[in-house]
Amino acid sequence: MTTKETSATEVAGLRKSGGHHGDDGKPAESGDRAARHFTIHHDGVTIPVSRGGRGRPLVLCPGLNSTQADLQELTELLRHDHDVVTFDLRGHGLASAADRYSFEAFLSDLAAVMAELERVDLPSAPVLVGYSLGADLVVHYASEHPGTVAELILIDGANPVPEPFITEADVPAFLAMWEELAAQQEAMRGTARQVLLTAREILDLNVEIDVVRSRVLDRYKTIDRPISMIMSTSMAGHSGEEHALRFNQNWRVGVERLLREQPHIAMFWLDADHQLVFTHTAEIARIIRGAQSTAGLADSLNTL
Repeated sequence: MTTKETSATEVAGLRKSGGHHGDDGKPAESGDRAARHFTIHHDGVTIPVSRGGRGRPLVLCPGLNSTQADLQELTELLRHDHDVVTFDLRGHGLASAADRYSFEAFLSDLAAVMAELERVDLPSAPVLVGYSLGADLVVHYASEHPGTVAELILIDGANPVPEPFITEADVPAFLAMWEELAAQQEAMRGTARQVLLTAREILDLNVEIDVVRSRVLDRYKTIDRPISMIMSTSMAGHSGEEHALRFNQNWRVGVERLLREQPHIAMFWLDADHQLVFTHTAEIARIIRGAQSTAGLADSLNTL
């Protein structure tokens, strides 16, 4: 993954939303954007889910070290014209801890949420939006469940990068960084922004995600739904340091590789780093809300 992803919870603001609360997962009857909340129990974990808004169904999947509380600003913007479902992955936010944290385990969390939404009978197939690791989960879910989603919108993730981000030489620096983050997370314990994973668990997941992304091109080949990608131009920041330049180049080459094989994907570049979902929230909401007519907008926002 990236150095920026691990700091996502440091910059995201928790914002309270008013309105009625319920356990049936249905949007407020008054037609406003107030959320209702329910929980899903599967695989020994409890997944908290929020649903609110009006319009086209949309499921927003957070990434590693981010929670639905972190994504609240984007959620509120999307609720103007979408029936938005958000949730926390295991070990994040208000979800319970788990005895295993792996890509497949997180994918099962998304699948459990989608199964519950199918049970409550959405009026139409939802748009799936994923940030960072969430984008990878969305791609894998769509490839394994054809016909169940309307379209995919991927935010700075699911990138078939040609080289792994974490090499053996990088491990000590990344582990130290995540140990520092874990220490900072102590202040978040018991809140909607907590992350319960240890530094070693985060490191192991990032190594696993490198492997997952090395194979993700095959997943794209099986998806027949419209796909839009919103990517950062400098995902590792603008520091000019050698490692940041290497990460940014790897990210860009991965996208170019994907577009060569999947030229139908609508691509949007934002002049940002991996925290774009927090720093460029309004632009991202505008892209998502106009995803059905992306061609002209993509040309106007493309900074390549």
